[in-house]
Amino acid sequence: MQPTSNGTPAIHDPTVITKALAAPFDLDEVRFKPAVVSGNRAMALAYVDARVIQDRLDDVLGVDGWQDDYECLADGSVVCRLKLRLGTEWVTKVDVGGPSEQPDGGDRMKAAFSDALKRAAVKFGVGRYLYRLPSQWADYDPQKRQFVRTPTLPAFARPASENPPPKERVEMAPKVKTTALPATGEEFQKRLQDFEAKLVSQGLCAAGALVKHVVQAGAKAGHGADLTKWNTTAIALAAEETRTFEAQARQRRKDRKEVA
Repeated sequence: MQPTSNGTPAIHDPTVITKALAAPFDLDEVRFKPAVVSGNRAMALAYVDARVIQDRLDDVLGVDGWQDDYECLADGSVVCRLKLRLGTEWVTKVDVGGPSEQPDGGDRMKAAFSDALKRAAVKFGVGRYLYRLPSQWADYDPQKRQFVRTPTLPAFARPASENPPPKERVEMAPKVKTTALPATGEEFQKRLQDFEAKLVSQGLCAAGALVKHVVQAGAKAGHGADLTKWNTTAIALAAEETRTFEAQARQRRKDRKEVA
């Protein structure tokens, strides 16, 4: 058998290849960037860089088991044609990557190449699970432009060796739930963002939509736009606006289904 980059035999069974390509990455290979920032909280977006994708292809298929070529488009985008050897057949997937917003032209082009490779690899299942992650808000330092703590990943997005046994997971689960309104603006902001993340994961609204709705309602009522400074009166108003927003979102989805 042809050895891979890490010295293990390359895989030739297409079914095994597909499963190996789609397996979750090691936790230290997954990074997070802010998709939406609101004060000292941000919605975490998980991603891996192109070198991690290349390592996965090398480890599963061997260095001679995949090929890639690129075409630069006039708008700065890049087309990637990624060809993998699955068993005895070569299979090609194609996708387009866009340039970044970096000031340097070379860096923008490099980002387009990396983006194109990652998008093409997703069509083979590599890293596709990252697109299924539920939205989550986490503490964020806007001055350092980084998360205070590394956001966590659900069990399905972690390697099997990283998941605790069922009993341990039960012990780790929160034992007390409360429906009381938060006592401070900081606590309210966190709970509002977490609730919005649930609505986003259910397909009920876009990221940032609920927070924007509540801020606008509070500002109109004279409470200002800084959620962390809201008092109990403002928080009570926000709770009612949140219920209204959720009800309307669920009704819109119901209406769409009935029309379909």
